[in-house]
Amino acid sequence: MDFEDYQQRSRKTAQYPKLGIPEGSFVGWIYPAIGLTGESGEVLENVKKLVRSRNLVVTDEIRETIKKELGDVLWYISQLSTELGISLKDVAISNLQKLESRQERGVIHGVGDER
Repeated sequence: MDFEDYQQRSRKTAQYPKLGIPEGSFVGWIYPAIGLTGESGEVLENVKKLVRSRNLVVTDEIRETIKKELGDVLWYISQLSTELGISLKDVAISNLQKLESRQERGVIHGVGDER
């Protein structure tokens, strides 16, 4: 599976609450943006449990739980990207270009988005 395939297949499962917003309205990005924050929090909640209760030991069970939550994060990233007219492939390519540029310039450990 590639990013394009995932983005198209996951889109078939996108059902947002009706908020009185006209179908196809540009504000359709609001729901997946909020969901992305919530699911990211669930990933961190599981990491917190590793710190608090599991002495940082990653078991197969917690690995599977985090994998599922990361899948939810991916779903929301995919829907938000689709709503904004951006392909996941372009997101991935752009991110790698940014990181490789930072690494080449010796600023990968620096501070700020525009380094």
